[in-house]
Amino acid sequence: MNIKNITIIGTGGVGGYFGFKINEANTNSLFHITFLARKTTYQVIKEKGLTLLSPEHKNNVTKPDAIIEDISAIKKPDLILICVKEYDLENVCKQLLSVINEKTILLPLMNGADIYDRIRKIITHNTILPACVYVASHIKEKGIIEHKGITGKIVLGKDLNYPHEDIQWVISILENSGAIIDFQEDAFPAIWTKFMFIASFGLVTARYNQPIGNVCENEVLRQRATEIMQEIEKIAKMKNIPLANDVIAATFVKAKTFPPSTPTSLQLDVNTNKENNELNLFAGAIINYGKTYNINTQHTQTIYNEIIEKL
Repeated sequence: MNIKNITIIGTGGVGGYFGFKINEANTNSLFHITFLARKTTYQVIKEKGLTLLSPEHKNNVTKPDAIIEDISAIKKPDLILICVKEYDLENVCKQLLSVINEKTILLPLMNGADIYDRIRKIITHNTILPACVYVASHIKEKGIIEHKGITGKIVLGKDLNYPHEDIQWVISILENSGAIIDFQEDAFPAIWTKFMFIASFGLVTARYNQPIGNVCENEVLRQRATEIMQEIEKIAKMKNIPLANDVIAATFVKAKTFPPSTPTSLQLDVNTNKENNELNLFAGAIINYGKTYNINTQHTQTIYNEIIEKL
């Protein structure tokens, strides 16, 4: 039997949660699973295993078949889950070039509209599955992930460059893990719909240090978020990504499902002067796409400049 080699790069809130579930579901050793972690996290997982504090699992410690610290140690990968911070993406992809083979499938579990395009610029001949994730999990301590709320969800679709690639086995692995899997032939509308929410609300909440509820209710903040959404909508149209006609109104409806006092992660990072944050993931993507497609993104550029002045 041909055992598939699966590597999870990154064991933070996303990689740790989904990596744990995939590894725990591999009870018959149908796959060889490797976690890649760094420094203290690597040592903790190597010695004690990866811990997931979640009501979904009574056994909260899992040990993969292998734990490695460097991408160069990956051997004959069939599937690689990329679960890193966006500022590490290009560096990771460049290192992957020396270890992947022509059949390696890449699944980035990262939130951002430009993730697929950024990987494709570097890794040109492999299947990359477009995806976005929904999960309330975070690093409690090195090697310990805490999960609250509903079961994590992955929306993924086919690589439209390689529509005939067999990915059913990938979907089966994810479904068997117990995560919620929403497969769509074309996942880009879902990815961009989520991006419209996280980017617009992230930028406005970060600029004013106000929670999600205030962006919905304050006329000035609501208008600024709307202007960013309109720029995103124009870019999506140029990229032939079909968004719903009422996507902007629906985004505000979605925002109102959160408790009004909810902050965004970008807001927290900017207003605590965290060095690495999602500013470029959100504003940078919009501005760069605007340049590519000759679309005016002045509203995003302005709020980007205002946030930079705060840092």
